[in-house]
Amino acid sequence: MNASEVNASEPAAASGPNQPAPAAPPSAAPFPAASRLGLGLFLVYVTLYAGFMGLVLVRPDLLALRPAGGVNLAVIAGLGLIAAAVLLAVLYMLGRRDT
Repeated sequence: MNASEVNASEPAAASGPNQPAPAAPPSAAPFPAASRLGLGLFLVYVTLYAGFMGLVLVRPDLLALRPAGGVNLAVIAGLGLIAAAVLLAVLYMLGRRDT
């Protein structure tokens, strides 16, 4: 088998002055900064969530306290986690605006 038979299944490369230049690969520069920011904010949220889960495991009696009228601390902490997730998402969005 010669070289022309091996490459027969591959399309011929276009050449000539009328052919468009190959597209440049997309810049990978913004991704490392976005990855670091996203990972950092994710670690903040994981730390908050781990603290909440640790409280559930170690001191569930604290979560039964009702500091705000009839709402117990477990509900307040759960809503706080949701608010923290939204806040971290907004911080990520603002941080990505610069890149």
